[in-house]
Amino acid sequence: MTPPPEWLDEEAGPIVRPYALTRGRAHSSADDMDLIAMVTAVGKIPRDPADIGPEQWRILDITARATSVVDIASELDLALGVVRVLLGDLQDQGLIRVRPPAQVAPLPSERILKEVINGLRAL
Repeated sequence: MTPPPEWLDEEAGPIVRPYALTRGRAHSSADDMDLIAMVTAVGKIPRDPADIGPEQWRILDITARATSVVDIASELDLALGVVRVLLGDLQDQGLIRVRPPAQVAPLPSERILKEVINGLRAL
């Protein structure tokens, strides 16, 4: 006899496993997407709206204004790996644009840092 499905609590309801959202895929074209890359919806309508799941529609709504990958994951309350797969699908369809994070200035050399520390100690 199979036990009845368990609930996390009375309000949670049934749980959708992350692999169900990605159709069992763990990798996509967005696997190397930086967590702070900015994602923006381009405003195009999908060729076949039935190919877009509710989470992806939500991503398109969220990214009407530029939003980072990590903020999208937080807003959807999904794992980053799942969000990257969903973003990869949207990117492959040309529905989003991903802008990598700006290059940061190179870090100061160890010599300069030591000079600063020595100067602070001398105060």
